[in-house]
Amino acid sequence: MATSEVSDDLHEGKTTKAENLAAQLSEAISSGDKDEAKRCAEKLAALSLPVSINVDKKAYPQEQIRLKVGVEDGELESYIPITMLVTVDMTISALKIRVKNDFGFHPSLQIWVIGKRLAKDTDTLSGHGVSRDGDQAFLFIKSAMAANLSREQQIQEERQERIDDILVTMERISLEPRGTSPPAVAATTAKPRPPPPPPKPVGWTCPQCTYLNKPTRPGCEMCSGDRPAGYKVPATYQPDQEEALRMQFEQEASLEYSRVMREERDRNYLTYLETDANNLINNMDELECPICFCTIEPGEGAMLRECLHGFCRDCLKGTIVNNMDAEVKCPYMNDDYSCDYKLQDREIVSLLSEDEYQKFLELRLSIAESRSENSYHCKTPDCPGWCIYEDDVNEFDCQLCNQTNCLLCKAIHKDMNCKQYQDDLRIRAANDVAAKQTADTLQALLDSGEAMHCPKCQVVVQKKDGCDWICCLMCKTEICWVTRQARWGPAGSGDTSGGCRCRVNNQLCHPNCQNCH
Repeated sequence: MATSEVSDDLHEGKTTKAENLAAQLSEAISSGDKDEAKRCAEKLAALSLPVSINVDKKAYPQEQIRLKVGVEDGELESYIPITMLVTVDMTISALKIRVKNDFGFHPSLQIWVIGKRLAKDTDTLSGHGVSRDGDQAFLFIKSAMAANLSREQQIQEERQERIDDILVTMERISLEPRGTSPPAVAATTAKPRPPPPPPKPVGWTCPQCTYLNKPTRPGCEMCSGDRPAGYKVPATYQPDQEEALRMQFEQEASLEYSRVMREERDRNYLTYLETDANNLINNMDELECPICFCTIEPGEGAMLRECLHGFCRDCLKGTIVNNMDAEVKCPYMNDDYSCDYKLQDREIVSLLSEDEYQKFLELRLSIAESRSENSYHCKTPDCPGWCIYEDDVNEFDCQLCNQTNCLLCKAIHKDMNCKQYQDDLRIRAANDVAAKQTADTLQALLDSGEAMHCPKCQVVVQKKDGCDWICCLMCKTEICWVTRQARWGPAGSGDTSGGCRCRVNNQLCHPNCQNCH
């Protein structure tokens, strides 16, 4: 019995020592101390005691699922859908390594968004709700230039990420609840070490995607949403190296954009000056004439300045030649629209020959004469001269034939006044057919009330236009047209005995008076 008790005591002592070593091993795994974990494992092996390690497959299933990933390239702005085989216990760090090995994108260039949240390297896919085939994730690839990443930095960061991934995995294993954490050493009693409190976030949260942005970012790094209007950058905030480089790049980009826009503005101004110097603007691109439907090669057509409609030159010229108005309307027209813009004179003169342009000007003059109320055409046969007269003008000196037209007699009576001309006209009317026609015309004007005899010298006078005040060209008597009387009596201005008593007692001289005084 004594021998048996000693043997039991020795076995119990080894078991207690093994339990202590197992607790130390668990703590070393939890803290990531690989050297301590190796030492404890060697001592456990030297005790030659049976030790079992159980892994809960429900907690860490190894079955692969298909994850649908939308990949967007920040440099090319392209969107590519891909499918990846993953396990739900895979960390984001491991996922980045997978993408790096399969597609060559460095982990620091990858930004993962899963379940509308920005994924951290220590997160698992299951922590973001990924559990079955067809679940989705989003991967944004930054450019190496935007990330300011050199080749040496890539190699160093890859090495550090592999080490960090091992330590993160060991820490995650140590924090799993008992019965589900792999590998768990039997009879382990050590409690897991609590994680350090997370640092207080600094920056502003995007109201659209909830991504935490750095204080100095003007827009969301993930979704490009605007920074909240009321947010102010803390006075004590110091941008890190990455943010400082971004701000410097943004400032340089703004300066470059201003330079490019300034150069473009200068080029546009020079192009405008060059275009304005040409009377007719050529078409820069191939177009179809909307009149004859012919294809017009670059430089063979014309673009109108006002409306930018393009035509072949022959159709535009035909439009001008066949035009019967003083202005030439743009000929563009379809079922729903008719252009109302007018061709400029510089465009018209470029399309017509010298003779055609002269005929066009004559047409304009003829139209202007016919549409003017106070126009008078020179009485010299075949003379194109005409004028627009004012009420106080009684003669028209034609600059084309150098003849003086009497606007009161509507005739040319060189070396004679109106009375002499009218007396001579009556004498010549007996034998001269032309004189008789002119005399008959004057008599018709008198009969219709369009002309009258001067109350002083009896010469025929006419009212051209305007108010009812006229003046006899011969004796300079001021006449009231509606009363056919002198405006003033023998005493001159103010003498109302002449016949017209307009404005006396605030009464008009005639119901139809049009301001004779």
